[in-house]
Amino acid sequence: MESNGTAGKHGLEGDPDLQFLLVGGELIKIRSRAWKKNRFFKLQEDSKTLWYESHKIFRRKQTFSIDDIDSVRMGRQSEGLNKHTHNSVEDQCFCIIFKGRKKNLDLMAASGEEAKQWVNGLDKIMSNMLNLSRQQKSEHWIINCMRKADKNEDNKMTLKELKHFLRQVNIEVDDTYAAEIFKKCDESNSGSLEGTEIKHFYDLLTDREEIDVIFGNYATTEGQMSSRDLLNFLLNQQREEVSMEDALKLIEKHEVDETAKQKKRMSKDGFLMYMHHEEGSILNPAHKPVYQDMHQPLNHYYISSSHNTYLMADQLKGPSSTEAYIKALMKSCRCVELDCWDGANGEPVIYHGYTLTSKVLFRDVIKAIKDFAFKTSDYPVILSLENHCTVDQQKLMAHYLISILADALVSKPLGNTMPTNFPSPEELKGKFLIKGKRLNKLDAALNNNVVEEGTVSEEDEAADCKENGQKAKSKVR
Repeated sequence: MESNGTAGKHGLEGDPDLQFLLVGGELIKIRSRAWKKNRFFKLQEDSKTLWYESHKIFRRKQTFSIDDIDSVRMGRQSEGLNKHTHNSVEDQCFCIIFKGRKKNLDLMAASGEEAKQWVNGLDKIMSNMLNLSRQQKSEHWIINCMRKADKNEDNKMTLKELKHFLRQVNIEVDDTYAAEIFKKCDESNSGSLEGTEIKHFYDLLTDREEIDVIFGNYATTEGQMSSRDLLNFLLNQQREEVSMEDALKLIEKHEVDETAKQKKRMSKDGFLMYMHHEEGSILNPAHKPVYQDMHQPLNHYYISSSHNTYLMADQLKGPSSTEAYIKALMKSCRCVELDCWDGANGEPVIYHGYTLTSKVLFRDVIKAIKDFAFKTSDYPVILSLENHCTVDQQKLMAHYLISILADALVSKPLGNTMPTNFPSPEELKGKFLIKGKRLNKLDAALNNNVVEEGTVSEEDEAADCKENGQKAKSKVR
């Protein structure tokens, strides 16, 4: 299941940070204040896989793909590192954040310089992988899935491993069809696919019948597309505003057959290269950056929002964590939810009420939000409060919001006059907004009547009523 990747394929030949990773070194893996163990980490020769030693009985050596990494954070920028290390080792720490629900890898290097080399090297590899062509990304993803399916790491694929691979790439096939594919590729009748047999399987898997049909419809020049044929395809099939000059540029850029290129034609292989490239994508490249009018009132926009943001796993007994907020904000979420309850020692906490989910301190969440709110977007962040706290703890919540968020917290109109519309996202860049349901009515507020209820949603209001109703019934009995 070799991917045939090398350091050179990343375009990083001779890069000192990459060479540092290929040599590898010891890092301290941190799980708690007491659990801090030395582990050797090393980038494998494919420059796409990180190997590290494990002291587990059955898995002494473990690996993970660079593809599995969401981001790498320099410093004590994870919940674990914040809790379990001292601020004096800030520059030695870094954290590997994985995609999905895989736990963070909290690490500490021997020096700040080494930590920088690890982070810089991983960032460079991840950046270069993002810059691969669409076809290279597709091939790399498929090869990576094949590698994961190869459980015994013998570079062969049994029928069982083939079925596992098909499930990984979301291809649902029955056992009979899977066996047919396997038999077709296992020309040596060895009971496993290897070498050219795996290549044959890969070719069968990546065959695009619909591309053959489209190419056949437009390739009217001796089985190939002339520049005129390609222009016809671009104008009529792709609906692009292009000229003959644009068609010729695509042939020059993507055609792999030099003879066809000299004749200003595009072969099927060249057409496939073009279709896998960004230029063949349905997404208008002009729409990659923010291109919409961002000067409208805030309520004119759909806002990327998160529900029960604090939860890392399930809603009944899973952990609550500041890391969940960090992940949401790093994905450009602009509205996060905080379910606030009275906590021990007068400290408000956040968790999913009436469940066994763990609790996280309100102040820690606000600090994490402040640190990560505008890493990926400058547009405002809305803090949606589900407030179940008593007045005393609400006052402490207000103190934390004001002291931690400081001038970034919107607590009064932006201008000198009473606004008639909501401010725009552009006006609110770098700002925090608080959203909550006020239970005290306007007339009560004007008459200075103090109402001590919190601010909750209809969903949690119903839950409160149900809980209180159950308590009342138990008292009657």
